[in-house]
Formats: sequence, C-alpha cells, structure tokens
Amino acid sequence: MKRNIITGLGAVFLLVSCNNNEKMLDTLADYNTSKETEGYHFGDQIKLPKEVTDNAETITISFGDKESQGLTIDPKFFTLGDNNVTFIIKSKNGETLNQDATIIVYAKNPEQNISYEMIKDYPHDPALFVEGFLMEGNMVYESDGLEGASQLIKYTLGSAVPGLTAKQPAHIFSEGCTIVGDRIYQLTYRNKIGFVYDKNSLKKLSEFPMPNVMAEGWGLTYDGKNLIATDGSKNLFFLDVNDPSKVVKTLAVAGNSAVYENLNELEYHSGFIYANVWHQPFILKINPATGEVVGKFDFTKITGENSQGDSEKVLNGIAFRGNNMVVTGKNWPKIYEVGIQ
Repeated sequence: MKRNIITGLGAVFLLVSCNNNEKMLDTLADYNTSKETEGYHFGDQIKLPKEVTDNAETITISFGDKESQGLTIDPKFFTLGDNNVTFIIKSKNGETLNQDATIIVYAKNPEQNISYEMIKDYPHDPALFVEGFLMEGNMVYESDGLEGASQLIKYTLGSAVPGLTAKQPAHIFSEGCTIVGDRIYQLTYRNKIGFVYDKNSLKKLSEFPMPNVMAEGWGLTYDGKNLIATDGSKNLFFLDVNDPSKVVKTLAVAGNSAVYENLNELEYHSGFIYANVWHQPFILKINPATGEVVGKFDFTKITGENSQGDSEKVLNGIAFRGNNMVVTGKNWPKIYEVGIQ
C-alpha cells in the first residue's frame, strides 16, 4: 500500500513538473513573439517573464557556435537584424528545456531622410542590365548582367556608346564592380568567381574564388583598405583586397525599425557606405563601423518614371561625381546627377 502511495505521489510530481515546464516554455514563446515587433537595441536587458526566471536555475542563450549567460544585448554575441538563438533553461527541478527564438536588434537612432536636388540627367543605353556602376571624374565603369549578355564597359558620362567593352562568356552573370588603383574587381552572381581587369584597357588579368560564406555575388565597393561585398542578405562582407576569397569581417545592417535584407549595389564615399535595396526605390547611407543606417534617399519618383510598370527595372546604380551622387538602374534610359542637401 505504501509503495502505491509513493508511486502515486511520484506520478503527481511528474505531472506537475511537466505542466510547469510547458507553462515556462509557452510563456517564453509568447514573450519572444511579442518582442519581435518591438525589437531590442545594443545594451538592452532581456527581461524574461517571472514565470521563467522564478523556476530557472540557469538561463543560457546559444548562438550555435557560442553561448552566453548574460541577458544583455551585447554586440559580442548579437548582430544588428535578426538573430536566431536558443534559450537553454536548466529548471530548479534539474530538467533542461530548450526554446528557439528570433531576437531582432535595431539601430538606436532613427535614420535621417536625406533631401537632394536634381542637377542634370544624361542618356543611358536602356538595353543595359546594370549590376555595377562607378565613376572616376567623367569616366563611367559599368558591369552589366544576364547570362549571354554580361560585360564590363567603359564610357564618358553623357555618351550612350561605350568606348571599351569586355564581353564575358555566355554562362557568366556579371554583378558588382569597383576600382582599386589601376584595377577593376568584378563579382559574378552564382558562378562563384570574381574577375580582375586592367582599368585602362579592360583586359582581364586574373580570377579569384568568391568566399564560400557568400551565397551569391551582388554588390561591390572599396573603402581604401578592404573590398566590401553583398550577397543579397543583410550582411556586408569585408574582403581582403589581396585575397578576395578571404573574409576579414562581416557586418549586419539595420535601421531604427527595419532590418534591410537584399542589400545590393554599393558605393563607398567620404567615410560612409551607400547601398540600394533590391526592388526598393531608396538608397541607404550606412555607418561602416556599426552597420547602422544613418540616412536614406528616396528615389521613388525617378524609379517610377524609368520602370514604366516593369518591376525588374529597378534602381541599381550608385556613383559619386565630386560630392554629387549619380544614380541609374537596370534598363533605365537615363542617368541622374543629384546634389545632396
């Protein structure tokens, strides 16, 4: 009889324990869902519900390859944007519980809406599917994509006819490009290689394997020390200019209330990175030290004028002529020079 009573008490204890564990996990899941919209900022405390903290002996956050027991949004562990983590809770009854969560980190300060004035427009060949676009003085260097049509071209601003052209094999889909000294570096979309050209002759000098961590090749620029590339995610990849297959660091990008995926064409100018977002009519101004979006240019009007209802004719060209920004897009018939106010 005594054994039956003990067995019965054990079953009751197990049932209560299971119910408590389920309540803890349900409460934690509800809390995490509620915070996804609001998000966090660096330095914020993760204030878990009392239902969780009162019944937990330890709480660990796992990032897959690293762990932290600090409930603080610490840049040593978290990046801007979405962070997929697992809460590992050791309960006071000795059980270990796991709860997956997405913790979103935003920039602390709202991005500024940057105004500009139209200075001039120039002709652009509407047959060109622009992927990379940059300038030195009045000389334009442009990387055009699509299989069977990819090329690197060089022409004077105002002329719709290229002075030099470097055609690429039919299987290559060209992407972003940038100038480093007397060389041009160019990415490819899914071919997993990049090219190096002589800037003056557009003669191909060499190839390099793109980093495995980059899913694809999208945009490319140079900050005077490293190449900076995008792959269509929220990340900027800083590459060793002497070995572009080597990633020096990865920086995630976010604003005060938005995570910016699909980062595309890039330009570095006067200490900031400028990036367009694929299928969006604006250009972001990004702090290269933190990944925070500090400003935004809205080009809705000229994007609408050039797309003519075709969703693939997107804004996708950023360059600078002095302190003026020069922009164009895929299959656009015009290039625009704007003064930043």
